Amino acid sequence: MKVLLVNAPHPAIGSRIPDDHLPPLGLLAVGGPLLDAGHEVKLLDAEFGPMSEEEILAQTVAYGPDAILYGHSGSTSAHPIISRLSRAAARALPEAWVIYGGVFPTYHWRDILQEESHIDVIVRGEGEETAVRLLAALETETPLRTVPGLAYREHGVPAATVPAAVIQDLDAYRIGWELIDFRRYSYWGGKRAVVVQFSRGCPHLCNYCGQRGFWTKWRHRDPRKFAAELARLHREHGVEVINFADENPTSSKKVWREFLEALIAENVNLILVGSTRADDIVRDADILHLYRKAGWTRFLLGMENTDEATLSLIKKGGTTTEDREAIRLLRQHGILSMATWVAGFEEETDRDYWRGLRQLLSYDPDQIQALYVTPHRWTPYFRLAKDRKVIQPDRSRWDYKHQVLATRHMPPWRVLLWVKFIEAAVQLRPKALWRTFLQPDSRLRQSMRWYTEMGRRVFPFEVKNFFLRDRRVDDGPTLADFWGAPQDAEENSMLRTRRAAPRERAEAF
Repeated sequence: MKVLLVNAPHPAIGSRIPDDHLPPLGLLAVGGPLLDAGHEVKLLDAEFGPMSEEEILAQTVAYGPDAILYGHSGSTSAHPIISRLSRAAARALPEAWVIYGGVFPTYHWRDILQEESHIDVIVRGEGEETAVRLLAALETETPLRTVPGLAYREHGVPAATVPAAVIQDLDAYRIGWELIDFRRYSYWGGKRAVVVQFSRGCPHLCNYCGQRGFWTKWRHRDPRKFAAELARLHREHGVEVINFADENPTSSKKVWREFLEALIAENVNLILVGSTRADDIVRDADILHLYRKAGWTRFLLGMENTDEATLSLIKKGGTTTEDREAIRLLRQHGILSMATWVAGFEEETDRDYWRGLRQLLSYDPDQIQALYVTPHRWTPYFRLAKDRKVIQPDRSRWDYKHQVLATRHMPPWRVLLWVKFIEAAVQLRPKALWRTFLQPDSRLRQSMRWYTEMGRRVFPFEVKNFFLRDRRVDDGPTLADFWGAPQDAEENSMLRTRRAAPRERAEAF
């Protein structure tokens, strides 16, 4: 079949401000197996420009696909534009199959199939094997009910097949790197870059996380094969920056050390950036020199909050003591720390924000990323917050960078000012300025300057949008009325059963 993978332009602030763009890993992960199955596959990456909806439709029609696959990593906030794009494509190409995958449609499949008649099939959970099986079924006119991991209409009514099983061997399917022009993708200030995954899932129980249940189970790639792939990307395609999309790549110290040592043995000069947990950094104090030697330059530490009671509420599983120690250890080994701090988990007061700022300053992170709590219907946190009022009805703003829930003790504008003040106080304190402009390590200095430049552009953009463009409601619906009843019973999107080997799968199909 002739297949078009469409990466819709994302409306989030972070996608519009930097001049850098990263390749859509999720679509490339599906594209590789489709190519290997004999399909003709093309990627339309509409983030460049970004392309207008009219341009996207024109290129879609010009390609003339038999199947159009839509997906996006920023699934919830990207849904409105994917809805419009897919509707226009279905009108223009009525014979083409319109297929949608990602985190949001995995859980909201009933709503989407009821409300959007132009979408034919939804891929639920991991897409590599399910997409191959789906297209094979469409080619042979095999009933869709025989393919695990799908949602579709049967007799006009939304229906779902049994969940697909998790892919145990993540090396069984390759990334379709040939679908991109590496010269177009960059990060970290114009350096050629890609996004990768060493692992999927997370063993921890944070109740607000929208990704943990999607992946269902923590798994990892073969450490040596993965290191060899990164080295090949550097040597053959000039990739300089590797951005890890993992929720928690360091979950297994033994496996992680094996990867670090394998990458060091490849002797390639890479900049590695990604996310992990503070307690893993503390656990790995004796091997952090290997982190640095392998190329790690920055870790985003998902601290979420500086209040112990809030951390307990959201089942973070970490402590403020570990958070502080992780930052100290990273600095000791020449690795930058970015602390995420999330506003809105509970009904904060001025005193809470002031206390949070003081705690953050005592942590002394190199960088900070302030976010707003954004509840997902399939997470346990949604049930805790279901009676809170929604102030942002525009679903494209549900991207962690916009306030979406009301707070009892202060209006939205005051929450914004506190968040912006906290960001400025952390990033402009003397220690941070010294690390940005005067520290002797040129690699870290460049990284700090690049992030500071992004902040200089994003900060006024967010404030301007809040007061002049964003539209909020004073007395909105409850969270449950807005999104529907809690769905945490369906949080795990896949089955935990064993997967057959590729040869066994081919023969069984």
